[in-house]
This record gives sequence, structure tokens and C-alpha cells, in this order.
Amino acid sequence: MTTVNFDSTLSDDERRARLYAGDIFIYSPTAGTKALVALAQEMLAEAFGPIDPQKIQDHKTPEEVAAILSVLKPAFIHHPECKRLLPQIMAERGVDLEKVYFDVPRMRSAYPSHFLSSGIAYAFHPHRDTWYSAPMCQLNWWMPIFPLLADNAMGFYPKHFSTPVENSSETYNYYEWNTNSRAAAAQNVRSDTRQQPKAKGPIDAVSVRYLPQPGGIILFSGAQLHETVENTTDFARYSIDFRTVHIDDVRERRGAPNIDSRSTGTTMRDYLRATDLAKLPDELIALYDDQTASDDKVLYFGDRLAGASAAQGPLR
Repeated sequence: MTTVNFDSTLSDDERRARLYAGDIFIYSPTAGTKALVALAQEMLAEAFGPIDPQKIQDHKTPEEVAAILSVLKPAFIHHPECKRLLPQIMAERGVDLEKVYFDVPRMRSAYPSHFLSSGIAYAFHPHRDTWYSAPMCQLNWWMPIFPLLADNAMGFYPKHFSTPVENSSETYNYYEWNTNSRAAAAQNVRSDTRQQPKAKGPIDAVSVRYLPQPGGIILFSGAQLHETVENTTDFARYSIDFRTVHIDDVRERRGAPNIDSRSTGTTMRDYLRATDLAKLPDELIALYDDQTASDDKVLYFGDRLAGASAAQGPLR
């Protein structure tokens, strides 16, 4: 049974154990999250000004918005304040920064469904991050940038944390995605033809939605089945998310149970230590790798980031 914990005071060790068992944690805004949200709001206002970013779909075409996002999203990822604020946010929630490794923060956008829901603004179908080659010890930190509505939020299917879903995750390889599919995001405006792992069997008909304030955090396991709710409102939704792994759990192979994930490759090269941005040791990455890595593949998101930054390309 999934328990939803509000502003919990559990230690980080206890919290991770509960997250791996399927619990979800929701936290109120802190100084760090408020600062990160303020930065995102400022960048959105600059990119879309003088138009309200939440109503941009009433003023520009999907192609125009996708072009703006293809510059804005990498700029957010690379902003020096993000690398400063993410460790602060984790420390505010009792995380040992010497032991936690995080990936770069993404700015996400979910537009009214008739407007833009593919490519760089992809509306994610029900999925587990572990279908996308994430380790079972990955935790997801997600926060809204503007106030949420039930019909432009993120949806969860807690029942399926312990109930398998027939899916096509065996078709997904992280290195192939980095090499051949990720950079095509901005070209998939009206539809998205890139192959992604999806549910093939039945799932619960209705998802559960949580609505924290801007800067509030939903913290959950990468093994939780979740989705981008179809946006039937008149407002675009913008959010920030990043992922973490704890080195003790990486080393001991602790994490959520793998009940239906069969993707290949691993995202373990993407994580950076919160104190000094060092990568995970190679011997620990090797515990999660397989025989699909090769010299002609982009093995981690950082390589794609470097190329996209130089070309101001898309990152999805």
C-alpha cells in the first residue's frame, strides 16, 4: 500500500527505504526551491515576454514555441545557479551531500493537448523511469513552477508500484536513445515518431494527482508508474525535476523491486556528486551496465549536453 507523507521528518535513510517500498513524499516550499522556481519564472518571462508563459499557446504556433524551448531548456540546465541550488534543496531535506549524486535539472512544459504535446514538450504517457534504463534506486524530485490544476498536473498509479504492467521496455536502450533519438526532439512538433517504452496491458483508469504549491516537491521512486496528465485546461504547466541516487544504495544494489522493467543500458553515468560534481566510480557503474555500451554510442547525457549547448539544440 502506498502511503503519502506530507512534510515528513523521517531521516533520509528511513525515507529512502519507504520510497523504495512505494511511498510518496510531498514537501512544502523552502528557500532553495523558491529560489529555483524564481529563476525558472525569470527565464520563462524573458524567453516569452511580454506574453504570459502560461498562455503562450494563444499567441504563437507550436513551431515557434518549440524553437524557443530548444534554446530555453538547455539554458536552464546549464545555468550556474542550478548547480548551486540543487545541493541546497537536498540539504534542506536532510540529504548527506557527500553521498548523494544528482543529474541535471530539466524544465518541463505541458501545453493544452490540442497545441503541443510532442518532441521537446513531450506529454509522457504512463511509464516508469526504470523503463527508460534508470536504476531501481533512482529517486525523482519534481516541483511546479506555477500553480497547478488537477487537469494539468502529473498523475500517479500507486497500485501499479507492486502490480506489473505489460510493456515494451525491452525495446529501449539508453545509449541508442542518446545517440539517435534525443536530438530529434525539436523536429517532432506535430507528432512524435520516436520509439519509447509504453504500456501494452491494462492500467488503472484514473490516476491520482497531487498539487503542491510552486516550489513544493513531490519525491517518489523512479519505479512509480506516473504520467503527464492530458492538459485539458487553458494554462500551460511548467515544472522542474531532477533525479538522485545514494551511493550506499548503489553499492549495495538497494532500491525498488523490479517487477516489469526490461530496458538496456544505464543512466548511471549521468549522476554527479552534490559536493564536487564528481561522477560515480566506474566500478559502481559497471554493476549496472550490460553489453550494449560501445565506443560509437553516446553513453551519458553529458555528452549530448555538450553538443546541444554548442548548437543550442534540444534536450528531451
